Amino acid sequence: DVIILHGLFGTLDNWQTIARRLSDRMRVTTFDLRNHGRSAHVPDFSIELMASDVYEMLQALHIGSAVIIGHSMGARVAMCFSLAYPAVTDGLIAVDMATKKYERGHDDIFAALEAVDLNAGSRKEVENILAKRIPDEGTLQFLMKNLSRREGGIGFEWKMNLPVIKANYETILQPIASEIVYQGPVLFIRGGNSNYVADEDLADIKKFFPYAELATVAGAGHWVHAERPDAILTLIEQFVAEL
Repeated sequence: DVIILHGLFGTLDNWQTIARRLSDRMRVTTFDLRNHGRSAHVPDFSIELMASDVYEMLQALHIGSAVIIGHSMGARVAMCFSLAYPAVTDGLIAVDMATKKYERGHDDIFAALEAVDLNAGSRKEVENILAKRIPDEGTLQFLMKNLSRREGGIGFEWKMNLPVIKANYETILQPIASEIVYQGPVLFIRGGNSNYVADEDLADIKKFFPYAELATVAGAGHWVHAERPDAILTLIEQFVAEL
């Protein structure tokens, strides 16, 4: 079994291409983390809580153990999960995220999302408002996937629980902390054009994951799976084949 966890502002749809291709050879489960996508909007939000949500999902689906794959915030959840529940973790793949503390980096996105008039008449109106603050087309389209029509068809709403995510944003930036060391196989994948994982981060990573290996996907930024799906698919398949 393979479980795939999306990143901040993401949904399970972000990994559908990879999940579909992997599902020819293994059972793959993707799901929306709390306060994202179609999952419950709740007042509590942290990496630890999301890791416990994943564990509950495994129990509910009668999945005995799995390889846990996560991107960005989802990688933090996957790390936390493997350290909290090592007995049900067959292996860990963390995509473009290290164990260290990160500085705030999404305030411009929070501001852009909050600037949107959700009573707008069309998706294009919302997109135009966002585009004034978010010039990068890839980021813009990624955020637009969170927009859905309100029930009744008048106006829009965000699929994510924006106020709660913003209020608890600092919690997902904190360094990984655990008394446990995960002794299983671990692969950290980073984008060659991304600055999220530096060479010097490997020493701290190995404190928690002594068997961690680091792979770099050339020509990819932070959205490694979207920019270089074939490369990341190959890495995942090799990792699973060696278990």
